[in-house]
Amino acid sequence: MSMQLPLIHGITDRGDGREELDLEFSNGERRTYRRQRARGNGAVVIVAIAEPGVVLLTREYACGLHRYELGLPRGRIDDGESPLQAANRELKEEVGFGARRLEVLRTLSLVPSYMDHVTHLVLAQDLYPECLPGDEPEPLQVVPWRLDALDELMLRDECSEGRALAALFIAREWLARNPDGTSDA
Repeated sequence: MSMQLPLIHGITDRGDGREELDLEFSNGERRTYRRQRARGNGAVVIVAIAEPGVVLLTREYACGLHRYELGLPRGRIDDGESPLQAANRELKEEVGFGARRLEVLRTLSLVPSYMDHVTHLVLAQDLYPECLPGDEPEPLQVVPWRLDALDELMLRDECSEGRALAALFIAREWLARNPDGTSDA
């Protein structure tokens, strides 16, 4: 069933990226919704394939939980960068590898009911060693992980970031459907 988007009668800027939208729904109901506008150009999360069936994870300090978290290389897209350029830069900064083949598999939203922030899921293949200085306060630990062991990873307390878990499962399914590592498109 196709639904008609609500009519926006007005948008009030509340500062610091916060907005209130005066909406009218197709049934005539009027409501005020609040949303947080993203700053910047979005972000990337990278599934780096070190060898067939093996992805490179990183372990880094997570301030929000005050612990070390096992996840995927990720970062923001700088001004003037495409998602693929940002992914390759972040990979070099966080993992010490670049990729000859990069592909955006899909775009993920964080909390679409009130935020417009998006993260591009990038598959990185055909890796080669190359380091760039990053903004991390300490070197990140790089942890190879077998894609056929994701069921074990998803149950580990130190791996809780939803985008990373979703990205790993999406990439695993994409690779199973594209065994040569290239899309049909």
